[in-house]
Amino acid sequence: MPKFNLFKPLIEIGPPLSSRAVKILLLGSGELGKEVALEAQRLGLEVISVDRYDNAPAMHVAHRRYVIDMMNEQAVKAIVKREQPDLIIPEIEAVSTTALRELEDEGYRVTPNAKAVEISMNRIILREYVVKEVGLPTTRYAIAESPEEVFKACNEIGYPCIIKPEMSSSGHGHVKITNGSFDQVRKAFEESIRHARGKSRRVLVEEYVELDAEFTVLTYRHVNMDGRVETITCDPIEHWRYGEFHYIESWQPSTRSAEILGKIAEIGVKIADSLGGLGIYGVEVFLTRDNRVLFSEVAPRPHDTGLVTIASQELSEFAIHLRAGLGLPVPRPKVVNPAASLAIYSEIDTWSPVIHGIREALSIPGVDIRIFGKPYVYTGRRVAVLLARGDTVSEALDKVRKAGRRLKVVGGWGKDAV
Repeated sequence: MPKFNLFKPLIEIGPPLSSRAVKILLLGSGELGKEVALEAQRLGLEVISVDRYDNAPAMHVAHRRYVIDMMNEQAVKAIVKREQPDLIIPEIEAVSTTALRELEDEGYRVTPNAKAVEISMNRIILREYVVKEVGLPTTRYAIAESPEEVFKACNEIGYPCIIKPEMSSSGHGHVKITNGSFDQVRKAFEESIRHARGKSRRVLVEEYVELDAEFTVLTYRHVNMDGRVETITCDPIEHWRYGEFHYIESWQPSTRSAEILGKIAEIGVKIADSLGGLGIYGVEVFLTRDNRVLFSEVAPRPHDTGLVTIASQELSEFAIHLRAGLGLPVPRPKVVNPAASLAIYSEIDTWSPVIHGIREALSIPGVDIRIFGKPYVYTGRRVAVLLARGDTVSEALDKVRKAGRRLKVVGGWGKDAV
């Protein structure tokens, strides 16, 4: 069984692969999990990586790896019982929350906790929770499970509006409805359901708002040196999306007013304290053109827009999540310099993708890159992220944009492969 309880701090770490090792088990091993695994390696932890496909990014830097269906309760529990990890870190939404709840009841530590994972993975449950239990401001919304119900909701909410599947990730299945045509509503509903995870036919129908800005406020709960649980927010990260739903650029610090940033931080603290546990929450917040500050979504783990913290903060979001989850103290990290990130997406479907232009991109002072090493990519799949530091956010953004124009993803087996 694990060596420490939920709020009992970790006080010693033995060598990996020994009886004194502290083990972490990643459920999901994408690019965010890879950064957590790297931080774990720096702390001398033993890393077990789990995903639905082999050679996922975090598997490259783990001591052991497993390929399973993570929605399969028995498969998840079997791996945990075999490995006896001290900390279970869910990295994606598609995980059996039934398994997590039962494992937590048995004394295993899930970060932040099974409740947070279960609520956050379901868009409808989350929206009802934050409105009715936490009292956060959101867009106007309705729940529907047929084209007829969507049509009725759209007419009540107003056009344009957006429908989203009950469960999906990375913007998949988000469809904008622009007018009152039932045919458009029906097609949008079918498209949204096609991208849904599982068998649910419920969708969230949301007011479409004109955005002035989008933010992620990384909010974490940790045990301080006095043994008390504290909730701390990092400086809000500002970002914008590619194709309306996929993040492409993020930067820190934001240049928005202290009043706006204070409201954003307040939302982060409220949702993190309500969900509880230890670890980091990536809380997404909208600033509308009519100056409303609205809760959007929350991820109970590091956030893709937070990749910029590798370059901007004393401690990255990945180091914060790991340390907090282990019960270690995490003083509020400073922004040490303005920085920006730019996500690189594939425009092709291919195995063994090759990224051209690395030399040219890295010739720009202050630019760095993280290549995820995914064995297979498809159109719209993230393959790498560019990072840049600058004297100002504007300078950092100019650098990553310039570097991004020099990169190209090509097929690993085609005539363009080098």
